[in-house]
Amino acid sequence: MSNAIEAEGLVKRYGETTALDGVDLTVPAGKILGVLGPNGAGKTTAVRILATLLRPDAGTARVGGYDVLRDPVAVRGLIGLTGQYASVDEDLSGRDNLVLIGRLLDMSKADARTRGAELLARFDLSEAADRPVKTYSGGMRRRLDLAASLVGRPRVLYLDEPTTGLDPHSRNEVWDIVRRLADEGVTVLLTTQYLEEADQLADRITVFDHGRVVADGTPGELKRKISGQTLQVRPTNRDDIEIVAKILLDLTGAQPSRDVDSGVLNTPVDDTMLVSAVIKRLDEAGVGVDELGLRLASLDEVFLAITGSKEGARA
Repeated sequence: MSNAIEAEGLVKRYGETTALDGVDLTVPAGKILGVLGPNGAGKTTAVRILATLLRPDAGTARVGGYDVLRDPVAVRGLIGLTGQYASVDEDLSGRDNLVLIGRLLDMSKADARTRGAELLARFDLSEAADRPVKTYSGGMRRRLDLAASLVGRPRVLYLDEPTTGLDPHSRNEVWDIVRRLADEGVTVLLTTQYLEEADQLADRITVFDHGRVVADGTPGELKRKISGQTLQVRPTNRDDIEIVAKILLDLTGAQPSRDVDSGVLNTPVDDTMLVSAVIKRLDEAGVGVDELGLRLASLDEVFLAITGSKEGARA
């Protein structure tokens, strides 16, 4: 499979601050790469370089086979970009926004209107097409912003925190759109502050920290690499928590963590056969459980382990 995005050794400095310090990125055509990192890790800087909005101080980058420095016009013809906040004109209608963008892309007026109508229908905005955007909800504005980035039929789409500020329902709508785009062969580079979003959408995840790539892999690979599996046990009777904790400590050699609200105990395990031993010990102790099972580490746990940051992935 060919790569839609290839970057090697990207460096970007702002005075004494190094935003990118030798970043390598590869995104196969038609795949979704999720880019995570704490605040100031360099995610948006990388996107701006790949979108020809910034010049790197060192390194190379190619999008669709075109060098971002030598062939910026060709790169711009391949890409779409949606930033963290909707950039459409609130005084214009949704239809007029899309037609305007089409005209700026040198489409004829007829072609721009046809393309605008297609996208309005696709993003479930046809009924609101002729209303001013300032009357749209946040989810509708974000869908229109995504539609605007697709007017030129880009092969590569950059989504820089596309669901910031959206409610869960609107966020799910955007997720469905991104999945459909990838199914149609569009390559997506997604930066996000929501770890669940990357877990749900990305084929691979790259983690930035202090301007460098500190981890890369599929969500499952990163979870297994960081902490193997976790055994979760929730006793039916909260009074049995101490008994369960002692059983887990005896069998694993590790003091289990406790979620006070849910009553769940968690402990890392390397040997899945321990589950049978835990069940036997619980039965011997007469302890009933409502929940007992193995899970991989969450992406939140992976992120914390890699970066040491508790602030989330926002940058």
